[in-house]
Amino acid sequence: MAATSLGRVYLVGAGPGDPGLITARALELIRRADCLVYDYLANDVFLAEAAPEAERIYVGKKGGDHTLPQPDINQLLVEKARQGKTVVRLKGGDPYIFGRGGEEAQELRRHGVPFEVVPGITSAIAVPAYAGIPLTHRQHASLVSFITGHEDPSKEASAIPWDVLAQSPGTLVFLMGVKNLPDICRELISRGKAANTPAAVIHRGTTPAQRTVTGTLTDIAQKVQEAGLMPPAIFVVGGVVSLRSELNWFENRPLWGKRILVTRSRQQASAFVKVLSEYGAHCLEAPTIEVQPPDDQYTALDKAINRLADFHWVIFTSPNGVSAFFDRLFCAGRDVRALGGCKLATIGAATAQALREYGLVADVVPADFRAEGLAASLAPLVQPGQMVLLPRAQEAREILPQELARRGAVVQVVPSYKTVAPSTLPPVTAAAIQKEELDVLTFASSSTVSNFIRLVGREQFDRLAKKAVIAAIGPITAQTLAKYGHAPQIQPSTYTIPALAAAIVDYCQRLSA
Repeated sequence: MAATSLGRVYLVGAGPGDPGLITARALELIRRADCLVYDYLANDVFLAEAAPEAERIYVGKKGGDHTLPQPDINQLLVEKARQGKTVVRLKGGDPYIFGRGGEEAQELRRHGVPFEVVPGITSAIAVPAYAGIPLTHRQHASLVSFITGHEDPSKEASAIPWDVLAQSPGTLVFLMGVKNLPDICRELISRGKAANTPAAVIHRGTTPAQRTVTGTLTDIAQKVQEAGLMPPAIFVVGGVVSLRSELNWFENRPLWGKRILVTRSRQQASAFVKVLSEYGAHCLEAPTIEVQPPDDQYTALDKAINRLADFHWVIFTSPNGVSAFFDRLFCAGRDVRALGGCKLATIGAATAQALREYGLVADVVPADFRAEGLAASLAPLVQPGQMVLLPRAQEAREILPQELARRGAVVQVVPSYKTVAPSTLPPVTAAAIQKEELDVLTFASSSTVSNFIRLVGREQFDRLAKKAVIAAIGPITAQTLAKYGHAPQIQPSTYTIPALAAAIVDYCQRLSA
């Protein structure tokens, strides 16, 4: 096959696990890939960045269990490139730091396949940093050694210079060494390393599942066994480990270790999850709402958009309503100038922000982010006989249109979207619910409450609610919870997602004080 018909293989480092640590170049290539060949250590969130039509092939290795032997992985990369595909070989950490990327690159070179290496942040550096352990420090270490904790078993003798390592004044970082931890400690002590040298093992570093055990070369293996730490983990030996008590930042965040259930739709969950994760929470998504076109497939909304000039007011009661309205406006070949003769109102700050993303500022945003608050704010402004367009969810509370109509406005309610409950939950979330391993249940609307209870069952919900703290975005959601016999322990005074996140942080900090 001619070289011009070959694809290209990119050996890409995905970083240590925290999705924020992947490089911009790596993300660019993942999004361009025709074929994604990934291993166990690559964070699954990166798979969602690939195009829907991209082929995804898992070739991971976990605890000695190889989905695909390395020679077969090498051959797979060659075959996919020969098919003319852009192939991303996604590897945890850095492809050239104990990642066998060098072997894969050699195989590609032997077959004349073009390749490129995209370095990643290696876990050898990132994981200790997230555990509060600087690998170098002027008072403790001016030298760092990276050592495999799992040598090639086919070797006749160890290639690791144990005598040199035992006498080294620097920091020793062993990767993939948990299973051999007792042997590593024994080797170092027997070759002269002080038995009281500080040591640490960090499991699943840089992720919400991070766990760190510290000790000395004498007792670290026993402590790790008692803690039940399993691979993947990093083993650090040296005086720098003593700095962890002072520099541990990642595990000291206010929501560290808290498992928080997020019930928003997939489209809306990301911002909430990001805020909670920044505070250290382990977020489990349980989308209870899917946003879909209304039953009439936008017929009523399209008709209303065609006669926007007739309306004095357009009122939005959710970001979803804003998004659907402008999608249909643009589909009709029009733009925001079509609203030039209309006053705009939104139910709250989040909806107003959604409007600002289209370059528009709401004329009315009530202080009370409920239909009642919006109706009260509009009462002195909407005149009898004025035409009001209310594009909203197919099913919604009738308080706002009824109150406006009572004051003489001519209100046209049009469905711009509908929400339905998914039939299943993500497997990881379902498992956590089954084991009742949740600390906080969050609900951002009444429908998230009702839909979640339908998904898990009333008995299961009651058991979860007894063990976990409930956080509700506002009084309407709290009223729905009350119908099921539960009251939220957390409810912000401002009914927004940022306020809800802040209230959760405040509650957990007061609880641990």
